[in-house]
Amino acid sequence: MSNHDERSSSPPRTPWSHDDDEIQHEPIPGLPELLPEGERIVWQGSPDWRRLAVDGFHLPWLAAYFGVFVVARGVAAVALDGATLGLAVAQAALVVPLALLGLGLVAALAWGHARATVYTITTRRIVMRLGIALPITFNLPFRELASADVREHGAGTGDIVVQLAGTNRLGWLHLWPHARPWHISRAQPMLRCVPRVKDVAAALAAAVATSPHTTRTHRVSGAAPSLQLAAEGLS
Repeated sequence: MSNHDERSSSPPRTPWSHDDDEIQHEPIPGLPELLPEGERIVWQGSPDWRRLAVDGFHLPWLAAYFGVFVVARGVAAVALDGATLGLAVAQAALVVPLALLGLGLVAALAWGHARATVYTITTRRIVMRLGIALPITFNLPFRELASADVREHGAGTGDIVVQLAGTNRLGWLHLWPHARPWHISRAQPMLRCVPRVKDVAAALAAAVATSPHTTRTHRVSGAAPSLQLAAEGLS
């Protein structure tokens, strides 16, 4: 976990903002400007790209689909064209390079998204810098958070799903793949495929609980039995 303490007299950001030019000139990686005085980074990280390829881009399902397609091509060559077994295998094998190319492109996309993504937790907010070609930054002050749900994957990685309070809305397409699946009308941001997710959830809970901008206490589901998330004005 990082323990940077970057400070300036700059005013806080608006709740949701993005500016490609600002992102290209970040004073701190993952942040469009220096933090206000008294605010500091408590954790910063990026998704595990291999896990993102599996959970975010469904690489195993795509591999299974291509596998079925290759087998089906071979079976069709025998059943419909009367091809010999050797010819059927040869025809099916013609599809394999295209399948591998497709899987490689998806894996490269997952790697690119993970490399371009920076999640930051400060003592006052969550900041998500997303996007490859068109970077976008989402600024989520603690006062805008209703709850957080932690979902563990293998090898200590996992997701932290954030539910926003009130009527605040984010675009699902703007967030993807860093949005909870199938929650399109009211998108929920996700810190996705985060390594050591329990430690990150604990850092988030501690930051919110000690923030002067939050008052009530709410549970971070799935992180630990005693882990709490405090947020102001929540129901």
